[in-house]
Amino acid sequence: MTNSLVTQTSREELFAALARELKKSFPYDRLSIYMFMPDTEALVYFASATGVVPKGMADPSGRPLDKASIAREVIKSRSPVYLQDLREHRHFSTVPEMLKAGLRATMAFPLVARNKILGTMHVSFKQKPAAFDELAAVLEDLSRQVAIAVDNMWAHASLQELNRKLQEQNRFLQCQIKDEWVEKENFEFVAPAMQQVMERVHLVAGTSATVLITGETGTGKGALAQYIHDLSPFRDNLLVKVNCPALVSNLFESELFGHSRGAFTGAHTQRIGRFEMAKGGTVFLDEITELPVDLQAKLLNVLQDHSFERVGESRPIEANFRVISATNQGLQQSIEKGRFRKDLYYRLATVTIDLPPLRERREDIPILIERLAAMEEATTNRPVPIFTPSVLDYLCRYDWPGNIRELRNFMRRVFVLRAGKSISASEAKHFLGEASINSPQDLKALVESEKRIIEKALRESGGIVCGPNGAARKLGLPTSTLQYRLKKHDITPAYFRKHH
Repeated sequence: MTNSLVTQTSREELFAALARELKKSFPYDRLSIYMFMPDTEALVYFASATGVVPKGMADPSGRPLDKASIAREVIKSRSPVYLQDLREHRHFSTVPEMLKAGLRATMAFPLVARNKILGTMHVSFKQKPAAFDELAAVLEDLSRQVAIAVDNMWAHASLQELNRKLQEQNRFLQCQIKDEWVEKENFEFVAPAMQQVMERVHLVAGTSATVLITGETGTGKGALAQYIHDLSPFRDNLLVKVNCPALVSNLFESELFGHSRGAFTGAHTQRIGRFEMAKGGTVFLDEITELPVDLQAKLLNVLQDHSFERVGESRPIEANFRVISATNQGLQQSIEKGRFRKDLYYRLATVTIDLPPLRERREDIPILIERLAAMEEATTNRPVPIFTPSVLDYLCRYDWPGNIRELRNFMRRVFVLRAGKSISASEAKHFLGEASINSPQDLKALVESEKRIIEKALRESGGIVCGPNGAARKLGLPTSTLQYRLKKHDITPAYFRKHH
C-alpha cells in the first residue's frame, strides 16, 4: 500500500490509490479523509470521499467542525475512535445521518505528521467486520503512513495554490501598471483647499478606518486612495481596485469572492477573488454609487461579517482588509432616491475626504504641469515644451472641467505636437478644445463621436479591453474609465472579438 501511495502526483490520485488498495484487502462501505483547518475550526475533504454519502457530508469544501462529532473526538485526543455499533453512540452528531445511510460501524484515525494533527481518516461499514479488532490494529499502523503521504501531498497542493495566487496577483499588478494614469505621487500642493485635504489624509492613513473619497471625475481619487494605502499599516500588501460600474450581477460573487474549480460551467480552474487577493491590504471600491442595490447588500454582509465564501465552497475565508471607496456623485441624494443603502454608507464613510476640483486649487496648476512634464519627458524621451508666462497664466485661468485627467491628456498632446518648442496661448487653447458644449445637439454629437472612437479602438484591438494591445491603451484611458463608458454606450467588447 505504501509503495502505491508514494507514486501518486495529486490528492485525487492518492486517495483513489488508497481506496483501491484497501478494497483488495477487505470490504468497506465508506472511506473519507478530512483535513483540519485550525484557523477556521473546519473540516475540508482531502479528496472526494468514496462509497456511501450520508446527508450533510457531500460538500467537498467541507463543513464546520461540530463539537459533538467523531472527528472532533479524534482530533482532540489524537487517538483512534472505534464504534462497533453506531446505534449505541447517537450522542455523536454525525451518527444519526450515518445510520440513515445504512452504516452500522466505523473507525476513525488521527493523521499526525511532524507532531502536527493534519486531519482524520474514516472507514465505515454497513455490517461490522468479523475481525474488527485485528483490522483496526492494521489500519492504525497504516494511518501513520497515510499521514506522511497526505502531509507531502497537501504541502505540494498548498504550494500550487500559492503559485496560482501569485500568478493572479502578478496579472493584476501588470494590468494596474499599464492602466494607471497617475504614477505614485507626492501630492505636492500650495492651495489651501488641498492643505485641508492632506491634513485629514495624514490623520486617517495610519488607522484601519474606512475612507470615502468624493470628488468630480478626474480629480485623482484613485491616486489619493493609493497614497493613503502607501502610508497605512497595510502598505506591504496589495491595493486591489474594484471598478463597481463594470460588475454585473451574475459575475459579482465570482469576481469579488473567487470560485472553486467546477463551481459552474466554464470554471475550469480555481480563481482567487479580489477580496482574497487583498488579504492584509486594501480594497478600493471605485464609483461605489454605480453598484446595484442588490449587490450592495452582498457587499454589506462581507463588511459586517469580515468573511466570505468562494463560489462553490462553504469554507469561510477571513476578509481582513481595509476598505477605501470613491464616488463622483452625491451619496446623500442617492440614499434619498433609494439607489444607495444607508447602512452601507455608514460602513464605508467612517471618514469622508472631498477632493476639490482643479478650478478650486488653481495655485497647484504650475506644480502639476512641472511634475507631469517630468513624467512625460522620462516616458517619451522627448524634450519638455516651453510654457511662456502668458500660457501659464491662461492655463491657470482655464476651468479644467476634466480636472487633473484633462491636464494629463493636455500634457501628452503638447509633448506629441510641440516637444521642445514654445507654446502660445492660442495653441494651448486649440489643444484644449472648446471647454463647454453650447447645445443639446452638440452634446448628442459628442456622445456619438465618443462611441464611434471607442468602437474603432475595439475593432483594432480585436475586442481586447485592457493590456498592452487593449483598447484602453490605444485610447490613453484607464481600463476603469473605458469600462464605465462601454456600459454607458451599451457596447459589448465580445462582439468585436467574434468579428475580428
